[in-house]
Amino acid sequence: MKKLDIHLSEVQAVYDGAEGVLWELIMGEQIHVGGFKSSMELATRAGIKEGMHGIDLCSALGAGCRFLAKNFNVTMVGYDGTTTMIEKAKARTTEEGLGEMIENRMGDVTSISFGDGVFDFVWGEDAWCYVDDKAKLISEAVRVLKPGGILAFTDWIEGPNSLSDEEAERICTFMKFPYLQNRSGYEELIRSHGLTITESTDLTEEFAGYVDFYIKMLTDQLTFDALKIIGDNMELFQAMGGEMAFMAEKAHEGKMGRGRFIARK
Repeated sequence: MKKLDIHLSEVQAVYDGAEGVLWELIMGEQIHVGGFKSSMELATRAGIKEGMHGIDLCSALGAGCRFLAKNFNVTMVGYDGTTTMIEKAKARTTEEGLGEMIENRMGDVTSISFGDGVFDFVWGEDAWCYVDDKAKLISEAVRVLKPGGILAFTDWIEGPNSLSDEEAERICTFMKFPYLQNRSGYEELIRSHGLTITESTDLTEEFAGYVDFYIKMLTDQLTFDALKIIGDNMELFQAMGGEMAFMAEKAHEGKMGRGRFIARK
């Protein structure tokens, strides 16, 4: 898929501003499809165990780290490139009394400020779609993993039926994605860095239902709240609704979806 000229600065603008607040309203504090249920399935399938030390790349509000610390008794680093997200993650970590288990650090996930072989697992949930150099991201994830370590992530991907260039450009421009990787592309990246894939699952059909759900929430329940976040701009609200409806259409056509990937070093 052709890459768009979208980089970290554009993603920072989203999550430092009103759009980031809007995504939390729609999707909850975890800001990923399936929330707690999806996180529990990923962690269980990956074999996350008590006492492990992990890093969440593109950790946003740090909810993934807090989920893992509370439910699996692991220590975590939340690593994200957006100031607002890191500041909120630090505050919420302190509020929940998890400061001794979680460090939230600002940084670029394509140049991770840790040495080699530090972590038992690398974690990600529906956020690597924002990264323009996914090969470097995977390379860095593998570098900071210990031998035998686990790579476990979900992400929004191009579906099995593939988007046209025009469809992909429309979705990626709206979402601020430089491009959408597909399932086989992620598999190739993972294998090319020496990892053994233990799971690669297409979740496109499930994803389509969630997009429908988010649209219904916005139109049937959260309209007032969403309008408040974007300055009561009804024209903008309707335009954003139109783009989400387009994503839902492409998801139901199997052109845009989500995948779950687990691998070992």
